[in-house]
Amino acid sequence: MPYTIGVFDSGVGGLSVLHHIRRTLPAARLLYVADSGHVPYGDKSADYITQRSHALTEFLLGEGAEAIVIACNTATAAAVNSLRSRYALPILGMEPAIKPAVAATHSGVVGVLATVGTLESARFAALLGKYAGAVEIVTQGCPDLVEQVEAGELDSPRTRDLLTGYVTPLLARGADTLILGCTHYPFLAPLLRQIVGETVTLIDTGAAVARHLQLRLQTELPAPHPHPATPGAAFFSSGDCAAATRIMSQLWGQPMPVAAVPAPFR
Repeated sequence: MPYTIGVFDSGVGGLSVLHHIRRTLPAARLLYVADSGHVPYGDKSADYITQRSHALTEFLLGEGAEAIVIACNTATAAAVNSLRSRYALPILGMEPAIKPAVAATHSGVVGVLATVGTLESARFAALLGKYAGAVEIVTQGCPDLVEQVEAGELDSPRTRDLLTGYVTPLLARGADTLILGCTHYPFLAPLLRQIVGETVTLIDTGAAVARHLQLRLQTELPAPHPHPATPGAAFFSSGDCAAATRIMSQLWGQPMPVAAVPAPFR
């Protein structure tokens, strides 16, 4: 019987990770929550994000989730340790891919595009200390990019101007590798590729997280499930469900109705 996997993000960005999970685990039952009533997380306190992460995890567990993926770099930095200390099931998070980016660079300069919350986190600092070595890591906070993706503006003039403004200083410093340090940003990769050209490497960690999830499920949940699960995907939002249905259907690639997160978890 298929696994039931719960995935949450501050909004719709985590769908970029969900695509990889679907490809890696096509038989899985997927539950996705966009916490759009509280987006963006990047300007929220760690305590606030942790409280929301626990609420969404409780909701997903109630829906039958056997593993949780925090498809949000900012929420991972704020809440993954707290969640792992409370819940005895596989809980995976997102981290800026410093290690593979360091391996990929030829110029010795790596740029990181991320939310301010991610860049200021102790978890990010620890990644730099562990993997950066002699490579120069240049960071760039990206206010308003999450909101552009949430609005479905993946290639609008406003989005292009924002993205150009954020990557130009990184390229000027010699960065030949860019880390997409927020799960919303892979949806901007086609536009980013137009801006930076073909010689710059773009690093997205979604595929690696999906592979890690598959391994964790196989090693930690090997027994047959006591309940049946039907492959497919169910989508929820803590915000405007009509707006969420429109944008999530666009990003998922097919029409997908979005249900409201119940009041106790909103």
